[in-house]
Amino acid sequence: MLLPTAVEALSALAHGHRLAVFRLLVRAGADGLPAGEIAREVGVLPNTLSTHLTILGHAELVHSRREGRSVIYSANYGGCAICSASWSPIAAPAALKSAGR
Repeated sequence: MLLPTAVEALSALAHGHRLAVFRLLVRAGADGLPAGEIAREVGVLPNTLSTHLTILGHAELVHSRREGRSVIYSANYGGCAICSASWSPIAAPAALKSAGR
C-alpha cells in the first residue's frame, strides 16, 4: 500500500509556502521553473525555499535538474497521483452521498 508515501506527501503539502510552490510548479508544467523565479513568485528567501524544495523532493512531489548554472524544478505528477489515490477511498463515498447517489 502507498499509505506511507501519501502521508509524507500530504505532510509536505501541509505548509502554506510548500503548497504554494507545488501549485506554482503544477501550473508551470513539465518545463518547470528556476529556483530564483519560484522564490520571487512565492515571496520567500532563497535559503528558505531551498528547505521547502528539499522537503517536497523527499516527498517525491518535485523533481530537479540542472541547466547550466540554474536548477530547474518541476512537479512530479506521479506524486500527485499517489496523493489523490490515497484520498479517493475516503472522499468518494462522502462525495457520492452528498450528491445523493
